[in-house]
Amino acid sequence: MATTAAPGPTPSAGPHEGSPHAAPAPAPQPPTQPQTPGNPPAASPSPKQAPVNKLGVAAVVITVVLWASAFVGIRAVGPSFSPGSLTLGRLAIAAVVLGAVVLPKLRMLPKGREWWPILAYGVMWFGGYNVALNAAEHLLDAGTAALLINVNPILVAVMAGILLKEGFPRWLIIGSLIAFAGVAVIALSSGQRSTADVAGVLLCLLAAVLAAVSVIVQKPVLRKFPAAQATWFGIMVGAVCCLPFTGQLVAELQQAPLPATLGLVYLGIFPTAIAFTTWAYALSLIDAGKLAATTYLVPGTTILISWLVLGEVPTVWGLVGGAICLVGVALTRRRSR
Repeated sequence: MATTAAPGPTPSAGPHEGSPHAAPAPAPQPPTQPQTPGNPPAASPSPKQAPVNKLGVAAVVITVVLWASAFVGIRAVGPSFSPGSLTLGRLAIAAVVLGAVVLPKLRMLPKGREWWPILAYGVMWFGGYNVALNAAEHLLDAGTAALLINVNPILVAVMAGILLKEGFPRWLIIGSLIAFAGVAVIALSSGQRSTADVAGVLLCLLAAVLAAVSVIVQKPVLRKFPAAQATWFGIMVGAVCCLPFTGQLVAELQQAPLPATLGLVYLGIFPTAIAFTTWAYALSLIDAGKLAATTYLVPGTTILISWLVLGEVPTVWGLVGGAICLVGVALTRRRSR
């Protein structure tokens, strides 16, 4: 997860990185490229590095927990909102909340061809993915949907290795296979509770493909635009695509009970505005394939949230599968030598 900087000419030398061959500088200045060895001031850049690691890990944890809660939330409000109106409602709320953060700091808009990848992941991820997932959860339970979506990390790892030239690190492949095995264990343990509807399965697989392609498309955008801005651009594009569902959303809001409306607000703020931003931030720091592997934790987290919120007690094999996923994701963090 880019935890250490390459020990070269970069200024991020740690306090233990003194090299006896460097000539001592009379007045070590922070801007100078090669810092004097053995001098305590050389430790100053290391705080820049540590926060990146901690913030990146925190962003991944927030994303996993909030996305896991989304599967439960979608299932809970599903009876009150159809797939298209639910997507529009989530995106409209997210656009307002995130826009309040982004707009005061917005100094530059995408130009010309810079819009193409934004339009692509806006349509596919924020629009198509959400509509497909919402429709799937009308047919499948939350746990099954979360499991099926986890074809996504494998697709991302393959495409990132080919298109983004990230390669196929040995531990990424080993860890991904182990984590996928954990997902399979969870799937077998919850099979008796699943409504294995063919249409629902196909919709989940479609959502997984759209999400995987969107991750690859979004990665280069994050080299120029901050995570919050890149996310807000995509949300706005997705919301525009879902405008045909406006009448449906208005009608359903008038009839929806208060808990369902509050659930829609939650989905718009937390799994959409916040989680997609923390994902984009983590994606700007971490290889796409390695980051996608962390989403193997979503099904197990979904089961735990269902346990706490809905009182659905997980099976022993479900807990075992979650532990296997944790081991697999941990292995993807190892460095190949």
